Amino acid sequence: MSQRKRKTRKSKIHVNNLPQHLRHINLSAAGIDIGSDRHLVAVPEGSDDVSVRQFGAFTSDLHEIADWLDKCGVTTVAMESTGVYWIPLFELLEQRGFEVKLVDARHVKNVSGRKSDVLDCQWLQQLHTYGLLQGAFRPPDEVCILRSYARQKEMLTQASSMHIQHMQKALQQMNLLLHNVVSDITGVTGMKHHQSDPRWRA
Repeated sequence: MSQRKRKTRKSKIHVNNLPQHLRHINLSAAGIDIGSDRHLVAVPEGSDDVSVRQFGAFTSDLHEIADWLDKCGVTTVAMESTGVYWIPLFELLEQRGFEVKLVDARHVKNVSGRKSDVLDCQWLQQLHTYGLLQGAFRPPDEVCILRSYARQKEMLTQASSMHIQHMQKALQQMNLLLHNVVSDITGVTGMKHHQSDPRWRA
């Protein structure tokens, strides 16, 4: 067998037998680096004149991101779960029909092979193209709303507990040891005491 045929055969074997995990799975994938005041978006090379663009974080900017992704033929997007800044863009892109994966930044950093000159959004886009990113669990919208109410209730409960402690401290500084008489200064008996005539309390 000639040397030229051997080279052709080796090249054919290399392409056809490429491991599944090294093949492009999401050819129309984009990566977004979420920030508090700006978002960096990377799309596949050749989709537009530039493959990386920077956008603001206002609502009009989020719509521009969705329009650009649609123009570039993007169907799936990967973004890092940075604080709460990802929520508006995540929900908008889902409403516009994109498949959105929310990924943990720690998992992205654990994947080796990144070059120093590659931006975060480009690295996300590359990993998502190869199908190496696993999206975090995102419950249905109804569950998200219920969870928001539950969190708000918990925050209000914590805030009320803090103010009750301030009331107890103020009473102790005035030597009104009401907590020695009633178990709950915000209960029925305690509130009657607060609302009674100051001369009676004295």
